[in-house]
Amino acid sequence: MWDTQKHPKEPPSLQCMHLAVVACGDRLEETLIMLKSAVLFSNRRLCFHIFAEDSLKPEFEKKLKEWPSSYTKKFESNIYPITFSVGNAQEWKKLFKPCAAQRLFLPVILKDVDSLLYVDTDVLFLRPIDDIWHLLREFNSTQLAAMAPEHEIPKIGWYSRFARHPYYGSTGVNSGVMLMNLTRIRSTQFKNSLIPGGLTWEEMLYPLYQKYKNYITWGDQDLLNIIFYFNPECLYVFPCQWNYRPDHCMYGSNCRGAEEEGVSILHGNRGVYHDDKQPTFRALYEVIRDFPFEDNLFQSLYYPLQSKFLDTVHTLCGRIPQVFLKQIEKTMKKVYENRVIVYLGANHRY
Repeated sequence: MWDTQKHPKEPPSLQCMHLAVVACGDRLEETLIMLKSAVLFSNRRLCFHIFAEDSLKPEFEKKLKEWPSSYTKKFESNIYPITFSVGNAQEWKKLFKPCAAQRLFLPVILKDVDSLLYVDTDVLFLRPIDDIWHLLREFNSTQLAAMAPEHEIPKIGWYSRFARHPYYGSTGVNSGVMLMNLTRIRSTQFKNSLIPGGLTWEEMLYPLYQKYKNYITWGDQDLLNIIFYFNPECLYVFPCQWNYRPDHCMYGSNCRGAEEEGVSILHGNRGVYHDDKQPTFRALYEVIRDFPFEDNLFQSLYYPLQSKFLDTVHTLCGRIPQVFLKQIEKTMKKVYENRVIVYLGANHRY
């Protein structure tokens, strides 16, 4: 049986941070490394919602149980089958990458979850999820989701040059990291190009796909861009350091927020964790993958990372190592300090 336990309403102090991911095909390892990065650095309890093909479910359960108890106590995990509540399931599965369209149905499936952070499998957290979770408090009364721009510069952005459908803002938005208030999404009537009146999220999805399916390239991300083009007041736009991709450095550095604060969430799209095109991204992935859970963070994670980065200085992304290292160094210092305080507190004698 699939584990689809419900989450009762909890006092704010006890609520966990809900994190959703969709994994199909060969994305098992990537997903586990993403979850590992979340658990390594976050402070509050996490609730993982993993949507996976049937064949991957036993592997997820096995691998997560192998993690040390000091980490498994920081989260609970729920694994769900891939399901689409409206329209043709085979069509949805073929939209862009296998199963990617599942993210569009999260508000419909997770009816008892109030808010949620969705991420692609190729995402790495370089600071606590708590920090992006706090952005929910910054939503105004009409905002119900948050994403980062697809690009910072319209003249070299994909949407502004090639899109054949409506998209949000001047460069579109990227859906690889998406913060959602599901309660608001479920209760909103969305303006659209289908009928004069509003439609609910679930009512809108399949007709919208039918109307634009011959014009979209990036699947569900394009549909989200179309939705927020017609409902711009519903979107909170967070800066690029929360969804930092190769595009932000491979043409020269163009994410000012990352230059100032460091990368908060790394998004290694285009398979860059697994090829030699962007060795800086690959270095971060491999160091987090290989980090033994109970080891010293600086000794077994930060120092190997610095060493690997020395081999990437000949690349455009490798020329700005401080952008990649600043936030993760700050985060590890906090984790270390917290552990020292807890340790001293537990052993202190009055």
